[in-house]
Amino acid sequence: MSGTDTPAGSALDGLDPALTAPKRLAAMALLSRAAAADFGVLRAHLGVSESDLSKQMTALVTAGYATVRKSGRGRGSATTYQATSAGRKAYARHRAALEAILAGTADDS
Repeated sequence: MSGTDTPAGSALDGLDPALTAPKRLAAMALLSRAAAADFGVLRAHLGVSESDLSKQMTALVTAGYATVRKSGRGRGSATTYQATSAGRKAYARHRAALEAILAGTADDS
């Protein structure tokens, strides 16, 4: 078994690789509570650069956990993100797994 493999039934099984990155987890936490969030709100919430936020959100969109809508051009343009149903479910599972690990109740069999 390599250093990244986990045995079957590990406490880590419920963690979603797409959400283990802290910035993506924080973005999904915000998106799961909101109907949608624009780029500026997410950037301020995470305290990251535009390029970093773009990279993190692209990963969530690629995973199918968020959708992106762009409107307008130039200075008047707006980019808005919304969690998908799959994204909300994945976030809930990931959060439950983290809570179980932190509470010491995760299945370690």
